[in-house]
Amino acid sequence: MTAAAVRIRPAVEADVPLVVRFIRGLAEYERLLHECEATEERVRASLFGPRPDAEVVIAEVGGVPAGFALFFHNYSTFLARRGLYLEDLFVLPAYRGRGVGRALLAHLARLAVARECGRLEWWVLDWNENAIRFYKSLGAVPMDQWTVYRVTDDALRRLADEAC
Repeated sequence: MTAAAVRIRPAVEADVPLVVRFIRGLAEYERLLHECEATEERVRASLFGPRPDAEVVIAEVGGVPAGFALFFHNYSTFLARRGLYLEDLFVLPAYRGRGVGRALLAHLARLAVARECGRLEWWVLDWNENAIRFYKSLGAVPMDQWTVYRVTDDALRRLADEAC
């Protein structure tokens, strides 16, 4: 299969159940299903509410949904330009190795260029060697000198309580 056989389209509100299935599929693949709190209601509100938080594109092969990418804009102060941040990319197992992931990333790269973004970036789990090889084959480089930090749950609330 060539990337030309893959059709990429923006998600519409009727796709919310499909998007949630893809999110849950990704969470299962990443061994994080126990952390997945996405519901159709939350996804609908965050993607199609008055001020959408993110965008989604769906990859189809022969009219059948094969994968998705969820992304949003971030900002680089050093570049003084926005970037495109890929939060999630997931391809159903039956379509892996058939150009679907590459087509999704190429689509996002075209969007980033068209929107005058300074970069396209994402995270990958350290153990996901197949994804790492794939991303490197596209010319992506790891940002080894950076460590991701996160504040959640009680720590987030405690920190928020310190605000003046």
